[in-house]
Amino acid sequence: MSQVPNDRPLEVACPQCRQTVRWTEDNPYRPFCSKRCRLLDLGAWADESHRIAGEPAMDETDIDALLARAERDGDGG
Repeated sequence: MSQVPNDRPLEVACPQCRQTVRWTEDNPYRPFCSKRCRLLDLGAWADESHRIAGEPAMDETDIDALLARAERDGDGG
């Protein structure tokens, strides 16, 4: 199956405001429509409004407690 070349650029929705954005080299902000939307999105990541789902990370205190418990349990048997 051969694909017919398409001269029209891909159009996507801006992740911030949902405005249609042409995916071309002329748009330095792609996939965003503007510098403003790009900065708003960056700010949301910086203040942790946007997050990647997953288990919360352990801090050093939790790791130290886990290791101490493992050593204690390992010495008793």
